[in-house]
Amino acid sequence: MPQPSSIHYIYMNILAINPGSTSTKIAVYKDETPCLVNNIRHTVEELRQYPRIIDQFEFRKNLVLQSLQAHNIPFDFDAIIGRGGLLKPIPGGVYEVNDAMLNDIIHAMRSHACNLGCLIASELAALLPGCRAFIADPGVVDELEEVSRITGSPLMPRITIWHALNQRAIARRYAAEHHTRYEALRLIICHLGGGISIGTHLEGRCIDVNNALDGEGPFSPERAGTLPAGQLIDLCSSGRYTLDELKKRISGHAGLAAHLGTTDMPTIIRRIEEGDAHAALIVDAMIYQIAKSIGAAAVVLYGRVDAILLTGGMAHSTYLTSRLKERVSFLAPVSIYPGEDELEALVLNALGALRGELPIQEYR
Repeated sequence: MPQPSSIHYIYMNILAINPGSTSTKIAVYKDETPCLVNNIRHTVEELRQYPRIIDQFEFRKNLVLQSLQAHNIPFDFDAIIGRGGLLKPIPGGVYEVNDAMLNDIIHAMRSHACNLGCLIASELAALLPGCRAFIADPGVVDELEEVSRITGSPLMPRITIWHALNQRAIARRYAAEHHTRYEALRLIICHLGGGISIGTHLEGRCIDVNNALDGEGPFSPERAGTLPAGQLIDLCSSGRYTLDELKKRISGHAGLAAHLGTTDMPTIIRRIEEGDAHAALIVDAMIYQIAKSIGAAAVVLYGRVDAILLTGGMAHSTYLTSRLKERVSFLAPVSIYPGEDELEALVLNALGALRGELPIQEYR
């Protein structure tokens, strides 16, 4: 009698790389099972030696390789997926890294650590036969309603730069927990990280969100947010700063970093607990501005909000989230998802692309 043939399931090994303002997070998954999740933190002093973020490429790439080696992870992957960078506005989804994308990233008009994601993924994937390099849901995903693009100057329409990957992951997680679909909900999602983005989500689309990198919204650990336009023009024409110095004044050495000399929330909270009144005032001002932006987002939804979701690294701080809830919980129930699901979201996007469950889009 013939014996049944044994079936050998072939697992897919995925490396996800998420460069952020103050960290490089990596994850190795065997299908949906995590084998390694590591958050490599970078101090202000470490990063200060690099004049431009693009100059951090070799530094961060080598840290990824060193972390894999330190955790005895074989360098053998079916796909490497990086956090998407500040490309031109594109629809959401999975994109294979190509020459057009790499060229646009190298010559990107805006600078952020996320730009390194596709560069590192592409270089590492090229070392492995058959390995593919992807990005998914980059921060330039644009689904704005036309009315939300208009500003008081036709020279400066609003643009979107936001934490699209994490906001969508958290929205789907909330929906699953409440036995519904993201596409059926009206949500305000606030990503509290090195930058702060506040998205207004209507039935599966983010119809309004701030430029969380260098444009508007509340100030954050590293970003200046909305500034008085006249004073900014005066500062730019004063001759006191170079162009690069001015850009760092709104993104990089701004927000908490400029006011308090650090972006580390636990350190700042300890200072407050030890009686630092100035630190308390600055953090309370940030919370105040976040709450105002959430209120504005509620107006976009005509006040019909199913939930307000707080996520990102600063959502670990009960000092911040408790005070924020005091101000906004009258609008809708508030749920807190500390940290972010970006690594898992990247992995699931890569798996979906490799399995043919998600279309692989071409960047042009």
